[in-house]
Amino acid sequence: MALKITDECINCDVCEPVCPNHAISQGIEFYEIEPQLCTECVGHFDQPQCRTVCPVDCIPLDPAHVETPEQLMEKYQRLVAVES
Repeated sequence: MALKITDECINCDVCEPVCPNHAISQGIEFYEIEPQLCTECVGHFDQPQCRTVCPVDCIPLDPAHVETPEQLMEKYQRLVAVES
């Protein structure tokens, strides 16, 4: 699954710089995650870095974007190929 940021976000700015896929950006009211870019850090880290640094625990799995670990790895590989 991709992750999402809930309205509990306090806009502390710690999640955006740790996202290796640049999937996090400032939204109108709080930070947002672009599901097409979120791999839950698969391919980069063992744990989603945004969740690791979030002080208010407002980054759950997004049930609207269900993906298997294999699908997340395929997405990571596509993203890396585009950056090359």
